[in-house]
Amino acid sequence: MAVYTAILHYPVYNKSGKVVATSLTTLDIHDIARASRTYGVKRYYVVQPIENHLWLANKLLSFWQGGHGREYNPKRWEALKIVKAVPYFEDALSHILEVDGVRPKVVVTTARKRENAISFSRLREKIEKGEDLIICFGTGWGLTEEFMESADYVLEPIVGPTDYNHLSVRSAASIILDRLLGR
Repeated sequence: MAVYTAILHYPVYNKSGKVVATSLTTLDIHDIARASRTYGVKRYYVVQPIENHLWLANKLLSFWQGGHGREYNPKRWEALKIVKAVPYFEDALSHILEVDGVRPKVVVTTARKRENAISFSRLREKIEKGEDLIICFGTGWGLTEEFMESADYVLEPIVGPTDYNHLSVRSAASIILDRLLGR
């Protein structure tokens, strides 16, 4: 059983509802890597098709994975060693198949309620039974409808006690990983 995570900067919507590629946020790389490592995620993929942003992600990773950063802060290296930056989601799936010999089921996350959503408890059961999964976190204004429909599972949204529902992707990833993999 393996759980993977991915932050997708494409295909996502902008606030006008157009399909775009969003900007890279280096804090997302660091913070989701740390949460992923804490909860035993096998690998965390940063999906970024914009060439200069992908270069930046790889530059950051090379610093922490093998450069001065590894010696300077071994705890940060421990988290960032599981991160791989790729231009497209299909590249992440191909990498998993090539390296680990599995094709994980795709789980998408959303802040919107959906009729076909799987509950946290049901998805946790699937993980405990050994199902390989990749949990996809969208940026911008969320993953596209087409991408959502192509997934194996749509995870129910995180719901707080208020009507405000606009968590940062870093916060949402931590909450979701805790609900699915925490003790």
